Amino acid sequence: MAIDIKHTLSNNSTLSPLSGHKNTEAKTALSQQSRTVPSDSVSITSQAQQVQGAQSSLAQLPEMDMAKIDAIKLAISEGHYKIDPEKLAKNIANLENELVQNKI
Repeated sequence: MAIDIKHTLSNNSTLSPLSGHKNTEAKTALSQQSRTVPSDSVSITSQAQQVQGAQSSLAQLPEMDMAKIDAIKLAISEGHYKIDPEKLAKNIANLENELVQNKI
């Protein structure tokens, strides 16, 4: 349940005080309560931190080298592109290891 402090304070000014001392204490207490404001906090989950890290890593990668891509396409279409199956298998295994280590 929310308490409207402004509404409460404005209503207190129209009430007649029972005792000047008690009314002063009440105003002081209300004044101190209004000054004490809880601070907000934010926490980032580990998944969000991983996403942030992945974004940083991607930002550091170079753009695609279209000249290299075109050269590979041409070599494939002409039948000159050779695939080294051992190197390909090694690269796939390295990628899988990185994915497991980074839990992506």
